[in-house]
Amino acid sequence: MAFELPPLPYPTNALEPHIDAKTMEIHHGKHHAAYVNNLNNALKDHPDLQAKSATDLIRDLAALPEAVRTPVRNNAGGHVNHSLFWTLMTPGGSSSPAGKLATDIDAKFGSFADFKTKFEDAGVKRFGSGWVWLVKKGGALEIISTPNQDNPIMAEYGATPILGNDVWEHAYYLNYQNRRPDYLKAWWNVVNWDLVAKQYA
Repeated sequence: MAFELPPLPYPTNALEPHIDAKTMEIHHGKHHAAYVNNLNNALKDHPDLQAKSATDLIRDLAALPEAVRTPVRNNAGGHVNHSLFWTLMTPGGSSSPAGKLATDIDAKFGSFADFKTKFEDAGVKRFGSGWVWLVKKGGALEIISTPNQDNPIMAEYGATPILGNDVWEHAYYLNYQNRRPDYLKAWWNVVNWDLVAKQYA
């Protein structure tokens, strides 16, 4: 198979109490695995596309055969989004950004606290399923949200993801039920700001 489920970089219970082990088991082992399996199935008759990375596939969806465009958008998008998402979290990481990222967040959003408020607000306002992102676009930081498994690198967004949070219900429902705002606030406790800074650099 061309695409594989990456292992979690920590045990499933490592992010407790903010994200529980059962949610991590289902989210990684069922949801992410399904995106990988569906992507492989969608491309089983396209060895030329199997040779590309999932990132390259979603970066230029218009170049794909129309018959596989939507399955690739949804499933390669889900694979790319989640592969990044797991690395953006860590047990006991630094609680805030440092260096140029911290300076640029303050310059763009007013303060780190203001950035978090605006990021949470964008996540709460994403109707249905999707993601909220801190991106770099045209050399500047922005907060955007995308529907379903869309990624900022897709042509219509034209941005580079720096930080992203999954606001599909499967990411939080066991612990938080319908309280998406509580999940968004708790999530800051597990963000891997060291990696986010490297992404930005």
